[in-house]
Amino acid sequence: MIIVDNALKEREKKNNPVNVGLVGAGYMGRGTVLTIERSVPGIKVAALYNRTISKAEKAFKQADITRFKQVFGAQELEQVINEGGYAITDDVSLICQAKNIDVIIEATGQIEFGAEVTLEAIENKKHVVLMNAELDATIGPILKTYADRQGVIITNADGDQPGVIMNLMRFVQTIGYVPVLAGNIKGLQDPYRTPETQKEFARKHKQKPRMVTSFADGTKISMEMAVVANATGFKAGQRGMHGPSCEHVNEALDLFSDKDLLNGGLVDYILGAEPGPGVFVIAYNDHPVQKHYMSYFKMGDGPFYLFYVPYHLPHLEVPLTAARTVLFGDATIAPQGGPVCEVITLAKKDLKAGERLDGIGGYTTYGTIENTEIARNQNLLPMGLSEDCILKNDIKIDQPVTFEDVKISHDTLCYKLWHDQLKYDWKK
Repeated sequence: MIIVDNALKEREKKNNPVNVGLVGAGYMGRGTVLTIERSVPGIKVAALYNRTISKAEKAFKQADITRFKQVFGAQELEQVINEGGYAITDDVSLICQAKNIDVIIEATGQIEFGAEVTLEAIENKKHVVLMNAELDATIGPILKTYADRQGVIITNADGDQPGVIMNLMRFVQTIGYVPVLAGNIKGLQDPYRTPETQKEFARKHKQKPRMVTSFADGTKISMEMAVVANATGFKAGQRGMHGPSCEHVNEALDLFSDKDLLNGGLVDYILGAEPGPGVFVIAYNDHPVQKHYMSYFKMGDGPFYLFYVPYHLPHLEVPLTAARTVLFGDATIAPQGGPVCEVITLAKKDLKAGERLDGIGGYTTYGTIENTEIARNQNLLPMGLSEDCILKNDIKIDQPVTFEDVKISHDTLCYKLWHDQLKYDWKK
């Protein structure tokens, strides 16, 4: 989206920055503040929420912003922004309510809290950028209907794999090729990883053990590819996707059958390939003249062609999503209708009746992608709703958990929205 840079420069010239309300001053949130304030003109983190104020302060100080004010009311927040200042708060509603916030970036990675923030932001007619694939994969479609009613945009972010994949798909379509597989490049997948096994890696990279566990055990990639599926209509070829191993992404063309590729589109991944952690798209074009050109460009003999991006840079690219949303009304990646794929809950070990499920990145379960039609026919428990459920039945390792297997609270906002999503008439 090269056009975004010049549009932001114009906002900078006019001293009229895109005002961002950032929710979450964790690892990605701090990186986002640093990028926006040190590198990107025409956009500003006008307000920053964190439940621990000291972490919000740290995020601004890391970006060399030392003059900020803690605010306690929406009018006070608006005044700080109107005066060109920076605000911090431990009350997220203020950011949702402030009239001069243009867009909210939700960067907590929490599902229930993320749902509360997103819904309140939409009700206050705020655009929302999600750095939260877990929320998007669980209830993204119904949140999109709420956003549409209010005339605002909800979107996942440039820089994270779903956004990078969608940008690549749009490019490929624009030059006349038909995407048939949207792919992720994964370095490691072991569904039995736990916060204990990932503790040292998390410490080294200054992240939370549960977060990096969700990367290693396959839950995160399933969430990401469910987001892609819901935005494209592409399905998983099988539960958990195929995920073949290879040494380089160029080998991907030989790893998926022509029949599968031409069956309405796939979401999938390759394991252990260079250059990682990037993304790829396989696209189709059988025009004989284009075939000659593509051979000359060393893209292969067709009719399937591989396009890839060798990296993803979440906190560096999310400002582009905020700018696209406000300046062009353009979502990076959003559901196109009802759920196509979702992430179901599987046992990470033998589980006993009475045990409490500890959710994403925990010790008890992992998530894997499944086509929604199958998941609903089998009444499978979404991973995004699994935390704090109590088992009513024993579950063997690697077996899926159903709604019949658990006691689940119906009082959470996320469950209520998911139930609304389940009952929604997506054909209307």
